[in-house]
Amino acid sequence: MREDGGVRVRDRFTGAIAGAGSTSGTRIVVGRWDSSPWGPFADVMIEDASGHRVLLAPDERTRDFVIATYVFDEVVLEPVQVTGSAEWHVVTPSLDLTLHVGGRTALGALLRGVPPFLATSPVWCAAVDPVARVALRGVRTRGTAGSGRREWYGATSVHAITALGGTWRGAPLGTLARVDPPCRFGFSSTPARPSVTSLVTTVERES
Repeated sequence: MREDGGVRVRDRFTGAIAGAGSTSGTRIVVGRWDSSPWGPFADVMIEDASGHRVLLAPDERTRDFVIATYVFDEVVLEPVQVTGSAEWHVVTPSLDLTLHVGGRTALGALLRGVPPFLATSPVWCAAVDPVARVALRGVRTRGTAGSGRREWYGATSVHAITALGGTWRGAPLGTLARVDPPCRFGFSSTPARPSVTSLVTTVERES
C-alpha cells in the first residue's frame, strides 16, 4: 500500500518469450504464457524495418493490459496460436512464423545454477539489472513501464533460435537475423542474439 492509501498489486506471468530478427528488417517478440492472472495466452509484438510497432492480442483483456504497459503504433485484435517446442509455430491471420529452437546458450547454462525461486524474485532481478545492461545490449531485468507500473523479468533458462521462416502480412520475412536495432516496445528489448527465454514476469500496478 502506498502512503496516499492507494493499493498496488503484483501480477505474475510464467512462460517464455521468443525474440528474433529477420533479414527483412522485421523484429518479432512472441510471448507464450502458460500461467497468468487470466490463464494461458499468447501475444506478439512486431517492429518492422521502418520502426512501426504492432501488437497482436488475442482478446480485449490482454490488449488492455499490454498497451497499459508497453507502447505501440498499431494494435490488432486477432487469434494468436503458438504450438510446438523444438519448433515454435506462431499463427495469426496476419502472421505465419516458424522458429527453430536449438540448445541452451552459455547464459542459459549459467541460469541453471540459480534456484528458480531466487531467479524469478524482484529482488534478484533488481540486483542483476546493472550486469544485464552491460552484458546484453538493450536488455533490462527491471524498470518502470507505462501507467506508473513497475516490471521485473526473472529468467530461468535461455535457448538459441537457429532458424526463422514465414510471412508478415503476406510478405516474406526472410531468414534469421539479430534483433538489431533493439525493439522499442518498453524499457527493455530481447537479447540481440535470437533466443527463447523461459521466465517469470512480475508487473506491479495500481489495483
